[in-house]
Amino acid sequence: MKPKFTLSKSKLLEQYKIVEGAADVVSYSSKTNPLVTPILEENTDCLFSVHIRNELKNIKNKSRVIFLAQGWDEKNIEELILDGVFRFIVDNETDLDVLLNYLDKNETKIEVMLRAKLKENTLRTEKHFVFGMKSAVINKRIKEMASNENIRSLGIHFHRKTQNMAEWNLAYEIQQMFDTEVLNIINVMNIGGGLPSIYANTNVKVIDSIFKRIKDLKDFLNKNNIKMMIEPGRFISAPAGRLITKIISIYDDSIIVNASVYNSDMDALIVPVKLLIENELEKGQGRAYVIKGCTPCSLDLFRYRVYLDNPKIGDMLIFINAGAYNFASDFCNLEKIKTKVIK
Repeated sequence: MKPKFTLSKSKLLEQYKIVEGAADVVSYSSKTNPLVTPILEENTDCLFSVHIRNELKNIKNKSRVIFLAQGWDEKNIEELILDGVFRFIVDNETDLDVLLNYLDKNETKIEVMLRAKLKENTLRTEKHFVFGMKSAVINKRIKEMASNENIRSLGIHFHRKTQNMAEWNLAYEIQQMFDTEVLNIINVMNIGGGLPSIYANTNVKVIDSIFKRIKDLKDFLNKNNIKMMIEPGRFISAPAGRLITKIISIYDDSIIVNASVYNSDMDALIVPVKLLIENELEKGQGRAYVIKGCTPCSLDLFRYRVYLDNPKIGDMLIFINAGAYNFASDFCNLEKIKTKVIK
């Protein structure tokens, strides 16, 4: 048996309904799992946040795209406009000036959000690039752009890292960062993604409080005639996916499966989040095992410790909530694992 992913259409739509009820506008972050994008396009009215032009192939109706610019020129903008894209998020002044220069020379109507740089209370490990402009720059540029006849809607965008559970005091931060005049100008505020999914190393108790804070922010924005947009990826796609593997070896306290994090769960290396296993036991029950991928890399670990009841070689081992960021590398010439869409 080769490893495979399954992707549940019904679970995707169930998760989408939850976020649809929490915001005025939903834009699915297409990079999270591009196989989800056409399902949502066919069955919902959501928008799609896209970072690279190559991603546009997953979307038929390009007018539903929000394109996040990064290092573009006027030719790139022209190509996107011709594709039918008219919503843009810009995260630095250089890219913004390129866009404004294009608008000066072309009669086209667009919508623009400026990405704000938010302080995150995380360790300075020099691992993450910090996107966005300072609030003073946002305040200045929004006021300047308010009279531009080619911009029919202005907004502000920011983004929390998805599994960052503690940083959701958003209404207070927004009031501290942006002038009242700016809040009167903008039509939309996009709070980005940031909605977590449930993994072995997730504190699920805080998820309800995150939704409460999102509601508080929506109420605040709506009172100021601002629509709240949310950009979930992981929350929609992760619960709909399962990774089905086979145990190919057991020795000592180690289980080896016929897949690798390098071709199925790069999230385990990057974020890192650790996938739950179907029917795993509570701590102290059964026996504790390390779940190791099939490559010679010592980092190829699905789980460092999981409790299972008498697993055997040849048994299936099923990872749940596996539908987000399940992209593959070509490490060791691993095959890309196929996905089957189910009901």
